[in-house]
Amino acid sequence: MDGGEIGQIAALIAAGAFLLLVLLLARAIWRLGGTVDAATRAINNLNERVAPMLGNMNVTIENVNTTLGQVQTTLDGVNSQLAKVDTMTAHAQTVTANIANLATVVSAAAANPLVKVAAFGYGVRKAAAARRHAEEEREVRAALKEQRRAGRRRGGR
Repeated sequence: MDGGEIGQIAALIAAGAFLLLVLLLARAIWRLGGTVDAATRAINNLNERVAPMLGNMNVTIENVNTTLGQVQTTLDGVNSQLAKVDTMTAHAQTVTANIANLATVVSAAAANPLVKVAAFGYGVRKAAAARRHAEEEREVRAALKEQRRAGRRRGGR
């Protein structure tokens, strides 16, 4: 075999190897195409299933937003009523303080004469007791005096 024939054989082997490489790459690309088609079908199926759920979710969110608006309106009404209750409570505190002050004034006004009446009553009782005591002392002295006189009369006879 001469050098030309060896070159041709080498070229044929190289061409065969290249053809084999191209066939392997074509098969991989063919399979990759099938994988891309399967992925596209899966994405389309997912899109078909998710789209209605997203629509339902949007409706639900709109309903929640409406309900939140109603809750806010209700809370505004409650806050308004609480402000009225706070005003009434403040007025009730003022009235209670005024009544307490009035009770203090009435108590002070009524207590002074009552103290005087009680003191007068005490003084009258003390004076009456002192008078009774003085009368009893006079009676005892008189009785003692009488006994002494009677003793002198008996002893002097």
